[in-house]
Amino acid sequence: MMQDHLFVYGTLMRGFDHPMAKLLSRSAEFIGPARCQGRLYLVKHYPGLVLSDDPADVVFGELVRLHAPDTSLVTLDDYEGCGPDIASPQYLRRLLPVTLGDGTVSEAWTYVYNRPVAKLKRIASGRFLAQ
Repeated sequence: MMQDHLFVYGTLMRGFDHPMAKLLSRSAEFIGPARCQGRLYLVKHYPGLVLSDDPADVVFGELVRLHAPDTSLVTLDDYEGCGPDIASPQYLRRLLPVTLGDGTVSEAWTYVYNRPVAKLKRIASGRFLAQ
């Protein structure tokens, strides 16, 4: 069975006035605020999460449960530029452990930035909305 949890940390979070955020809000159930290990960078008007081995590096976002993961993930992959026909994807969809506010750990899909970050501004707080 396809994993139905998705961790979002940028423009797909609730409250964003973006067509894909609105689509996600209709096709998923909000589970709660969550966090994962990684570093957050400002790519353009949107962020990119990069994996980190340092437990002090945390990215904050939201965990949702997709109603129809098979179809929703295809749409989101296309939006994030990581479909099967993309030669050099900007993001890669990966399963990562995420932690909810109550300490519960769950595995969830998330989109990991797949380009160099040396020239990008790091969002040290790990919170895209607070940048």
